[in-house]
Amino acid sequence: MEKQRKRILLTAVLMLSTVGAFAQGNGQGGIQEATQMITGYFDPATQLVYAIGAVVGLIGGVKVYNKFSSGDPDTSKTAASWFGACIFLIVAATILRSFFL
Repeated sequence: MEKQRKRILLTAVLMLSTVGAFAQGNGQGGIQEATQMITGYFDPATQLVYAIGAVVGLIGGVKVYNKFSSGDPDTSKTAASWFGACIFLIVAATILRSFFL
């Protein structure tokens, strides 16, 4: 009875240890597929950031025009901050795209 129990336990341990070996797949293929999926998202994401930059630029232009029309003295500071935000969005999207692709 004891030998049969040891044999069953040994068989179970061997089966469980070989399951991990058979589960090892092609890791390089999975990494390449994930890379292709991620790089496929860069073009639409870059276009989205450019569109957001355009909207931010339009909103900033309207705000600067309103301040300039009302005679506000800090118009140049507001214009510089909005212009800087637009430039940052465009440059960041371009650099990230060129860095990862």
